[in-house]
Amino acid sequence: MAFDPVRLEIIKNAIGSVVDEMVLTVVRIAYSSIMKDTMDLSSAFCDAQGRMIAQGLSLPLHLGSIPDAMDAVRAEYGDTLAEGDIVVFNDPYQGGMHLPDIFMVKPVFVGRRRIGYAIVVAHHNDMGGRVPGSSAADSTEIFQEGLQIPVLKLFERGVPNATLISMIRRNVRIPDVVMGDIDAQAAACRIAERGMHELAQRFGVDQLERYFDELLDYSEREARRVIRSIPDGVYSYTDHLDDDGVDFGKPVTVCANVHVAGDELTVDLAGTSPQVRGAINSTLSFAKSAVYFAIRAIMDSDAPNNAGFIRPIHVVASEGSLLNPRRPGAVAARGVSGFRLIDAIFGALAQAVPELPRAAGEGGTTSYSIGGVDDAGRFVLFREAIMGAWGGGFHREGIDGVANPAANISNAPIEMVENQAPIRIERYELVADSGGPGRWRGGMAVARQLRFLGGRATLQLRSDRRNFPPYGLAGGQPGRGSMNLLDEGKEEWRELPTKFTRAIEKGHAFRHTSAGGGGYGEPQARDPALVLADVRNGKVSVGAAERDYGVVITTQPWRIDETATARIRNSRQASLAAEVQ
Repeated sequence: MAFDPVRLEIIKNAIGSVVDEMVLTVVRIAYSSIMKDTMDLSSAFCDAQGRMIAQGLSLPLHLGSIPDAMDAVRAEYGDTLAEGDIVVFNDPYQGGMHLPDIFMVKPVFVGRRRIGYAIVVAHHNDMGGRVPGSSAADSTEIFQEGLQIPVLKLFERGVPNATLISMIRRNVRIPDVVMGDIDAQAAACRIAERGMHELAQRFGVDQLERYFDELLDYSEREARRVIRSIPDGVYSYTDHLDDDGVDFGKPVTVCANVHVAGDELTVDLAGTSPQVRGAINSTLSFAKSAVYFAIRAIMDSDAPNNAGFIRPIHVVASEGSLLNPRRPGAVAARGVSGFRLIDAIFGALAQAVPELPRAAGEGGTTSYSIGGVDDAGRFVLFREAIMGAWGGGFHREGIDGVANPAANISNAPIEMVENQAPIRIERYELVADSGGPGRWRGGMAVARQLRFLGGRATLQLRSDRRNFPPYGLAGGQPGRGSMNLLDEGKEEWRELPTKFTRAIEKGHAFRHTSAGGGGYGEPQARDPALVLADVRNGKVSVGAAERDYGVVITTQPWRIDETATARIRNSRQASLAAEVQ
């Protein structure tokens, strides 16, 4: 049949509004800051066959996990789910990603006809385990990470599963918060059900399902068009993680081999490290998400993120590797490996389409949690994600103090942090000279310093990009590496690893500085006027302007010493020419 493009656009946006409202519902009524403020969650609608039709706002890195999650639900229940059922699970080896991420799936019926499934996945502050927050990078098996929930019914025909609810409450440190957040997810699924009922009433189920197929085909066509624009060939890039959080100082390798053949693209992860002892192993579903995001990031289309987009994209990873581990491998800190895979894919694609990818950003979200007791002896648990910087790109400056594009979540406001936990935020700032020099400068690092004001607590942190700072592209230089410092109340700061779990006490302070983004293009080609603006804005120091860019700046008044600048740049160009000869 012929499709009306106007109606296709209307239906696409209508379904998009439904899944967006799911996320906003959770944000409005959830208990935890990680959902309300950071928005570490995502939503989707799948059709009756389990194919993802639309994804809501929030985390792009959940995109590829939802099809695998639906496969797990359909493998467990087939076509037996009834109206009023809601399925819940977090098992990384049965469709999940890591234990704090709880998936919730609700079948949507119109009359007796199932038209699809509403899905929301959200990060919970605690799932039990050896460390508050359940995200420690130094766990060595999944049994240390918390409660594993297989694919089970949380509601059956509208009746709550009291046994499962009791089991969850008994195994988490903050049951009221966790169950409040679970209730928020369930409410979001019911909101989606209501929204899809309205669309079915407006357009009819038969027409909706025909347009589901067309939306999938539309995204597939756009994906294939973009892939065809990449020259055929094999492009490889190898990047590294500092360590796995257990074997300190032992780098972990992530290798992306991008095979392009016509309108099909395969990412082979051969050369990536075997499964490690620490918790940075990533499920294959999460690795797929990283691949899909990287390809989507170079698209020039507004085609919806759905299962059609991923049809021509294939991912190959050996079982037992970092990006496809075997049970009972620990996976709580898998996010850092997913971010590194994205960087590796961008490094590979830069060889084929150099003007499309950006240089590496800060290395992904830094995640920390503090769990302990306040002065009154009450248990408190706070978790936060710290955002950093984007790398520079072709005619694109790096961006300072924003979320990694694969995460799309936000730093928590200082006032909210201090209101919810016995913490004082003492520094929150951009760091001068941290962005990689380039014709287009890398984004600046973010520093966040907090002091614990409670009685005692456990601090866990997952970060990276210290020993292997974010790379530059096209002659751009790397960004500055990350740093973690601890002060035990004596104003004596000492360095900590990029991943750790340790006890802290009242008055202890912790400072995290993210890595800066890599630069793009030769720094000596940067417009001196842009360098002067960066110096005046405190982004680049006077010394770094001369050292990194060959631009001499005087401060009284602010101006470029054009004679000295020309002399330095000409000298450096001559030196480079001599090296080439």
